[in-house]
Amino acid sequence: QVQLVESGGGLVQPGGSLRLSCSASGGVFSIYGMDWYRQAPGKQREYVAAISSGGSTNYADSVKGRFTISRDNAKRTVYLHMNSLKVEDTAVYYCKMDRIPAYWGRGTQVTVSS
Repeated sequence: QVQLVESGGGLVQPGGSLRLSCSASGGVFSIYGMDWYRQAPGKQREYVAAISSGGSTNYADSVKGRFTISRDNAKRTVYLHMNSLKVEDTAVYYCKMDRIPAYWGRGTQVTVSS
């Protein structure tokens, strides 16, 4: 059974940076793609970024150039480096393992506010 645990969220001012982590326990990690999603209050969950097992990355247009996804297979961890944060980045951020069935973490809150 795979468990995903996100961490690193918090309160940051506009223009600031945060690094989110998602640690996986149980099962195999390195052969699966990993994604980050987010959900703002009153809105649907939306895709943020993805990294394949081989390290290829993809980003939503809204975060392209500001966020970077990376992974460390030895640590069984995927990261989301977030720079130039905006108020509209405020959301609960979730990681997801791309397998069938997919596995989700419980999320970590990111609040961007002055």
